[in-house]
Amino acid sequence: MNKLVLKRKVNEVCFFVLVLLLVIVFISPFMVMVLTAFKTNSDAFTIPVRLLPRKWVAENFPAAFAAIPYFRYMGNTIFITVLSVIGQLLITPIVAYSLAKIKWKGADILSGLVMATMMIPITVTMVPLYKIYAKLGLTNTYVPLILPTFFGKAFYIVIVRQFFNGIPDSLIEAAKIDGANHFTCYGRIAMPLCKPVLTTIGIYAFLDAWSDYLYPLIFITKPEKYTLSLGLQQYMSEYSVDWARLMAAALVFVLPVILCFAIFQKNFVEGIATSGLKA
Repeated sequence: MNKLVLKRKVNEVCFFVLVLLLVIVFISPFMVMVLTAFKTNSDAFTIPVRLLPRKWVAENFPAAFAAIPYFRYMGNTIFITVLSVIGQLLITPIVAYSLAKIKWKGADILSGLVMATMMIPITVTMVPLYKIYAKLGLTNTYVPLILPTFFGKAFYIVIVRQFFNGIPDSLIEAAKIDGANHFTCYGRIAMPLCKPVLTTIGIYAFLDAWSDYLYPLIFITKPEKYTLSLGLQQYMSEYSVDWARLMAAALVFVLPVILCFAIFQKNFVEGIATSGLKA
């Protein structure tokens, strides 16, 4: 018995050490960014390299905000992100519910096509999308960044559809016997039950829109319409880079993401666990 207890203790210690090492590996880039944000640019590259700043400075933050129209770019990013999240939360559950709980001819085929689109690389669709929006005169606007979210994203639709599949059909049938139509079943039964998975979708949509770099790079060329992800590139000059200011600006950029996950972490984990993604 003592040997079993000792073996269990050793396994627990080994597991703890492994998790601690993984945490250090994953968090070390973020810690380097945070500490560099409080260094001078010369201190960031002084040999020997020190993790902690030799002198703590806070001037990098106001200097970073002054170097580019930071708050204008942040406003652009917030505008795109808010509308993108609203679009996904409005459309995704409607599409997912129709595929999961409404029996109509072709629902299974359409579900398969939706999942098949997830295997198409972004690079395949970039040029056709740009040509379409260019023909419509919508480049240098936020329409190409926001409009697709109001048609749903395949990955999000699959997640919510899996969640709706877990709702017993007897609940829907009982409501129909009482005279409820599909809209009533969706609004009064399905939607109240899917708050955890909608929180998950909202966090995913927020992360996608907030940190998106590729699509703004393709469709936006006017500097006044830049998002923060594009604006941070302006710190990269041809001959030198002020890494301390760049890290300060990047730290402010990632803080909303960290806060979003910290606030909704419980709902996020619950949404993943109940959406059929677990093994």
